[in-house]
Amino acid sequence: MPSPPPLLLGVDFSSSPRRRKPIVMALGERSGACVRLRSLEVFETLDALGRWLAAPGQWVGGFDLPFGLPRELVAQLGWPLAWEPCMRHYRQLMRAQIRATFAAFCAARPVGGKFAHRGTDLLAGSSPSMKWVNPPVAYMLHAGVPLLLDAGVHLPGLHAGDPARVALEAYPGLLAREVLQRRSYKSDDRQRQTSERLIARKDLVTALEHGQTRLGLQLKLSHAQRDALVDDARGDRLDAVLCLLQAAWADARHAGGDALYGLPPALDPLEGWIVTA
Repeated sequence: MPSPPPLLLGVDFSSSPRRRKPIVMALGERSGACVRLRSLEVFETLDALGRWLAAPGQWVGGFDLPFGLPRELVAQLGWPLAWEPCMRHYRQLMRAQIRATFAAFCAARPVGGKFAHRGTDLLAGSSPSMKWVNPPVAYMLHAGVPLLLDAGVHLPGLHAGDPARVALEAYPGLLAREVLQRRSYKSDDRQRQTSERLIARKDLVTALEHGQTRLGLQLKLSHAQRDALVDDARGDRLDAVLCLLQAAWADARHAGGDALYGLPPALDPLEGWIVTA
């Protein structure tokens, strides 16, 4: 008998989750080109998410956090140039050490080229993974990758783990921009949670339901789920669903025989790659 399709998940991550701003996980399943949202779960602590990830299961997940640092940065700092030793070194640092180290690196570089970038950041239009403010993705890497390592999950192209639990780097902005271009659809600032952003969320959800993206997938929602995505002015639930769709695309590639889940064979095994970029 064929094995059942894996559970799919999309994770809108936070390096400092709390009750007002938890980590949001969208759970779903794919049947052909249709992706059905099953539920939205929240985690108010990193430990709670870590326990979920470490539990036995079969899933493919897209996580909105960087999985690696720019090779240029790592080489200049003299850190290990292999992914796992580099991540084990990085996790031992305090956030203040990370900020001071990266700030010193940037200070020595010319205006317009302060940050080092990964190859995937430039293609996806994502923030450099060494950025420690607005958004603090360097802290997200610092908090999130150790959870994945400790849970023993498989990171295609980077780290061999349990092949039943597969984690991929996702970036919701990549898929959102395909639909909305430069229109903003979310804000954590209550003053900026405008009707224009509400309309943008409605347009984005409608496009996902109609399969109007290059991923070729249709999102299936209940009326209540649709309302929950549109009404979330912070965009956390919608971001989790965007990551879910990226995980579904990767799952379809794997079902077609791609061991790398759609990641490019030539990806840098230190930097990693954003799925669908």
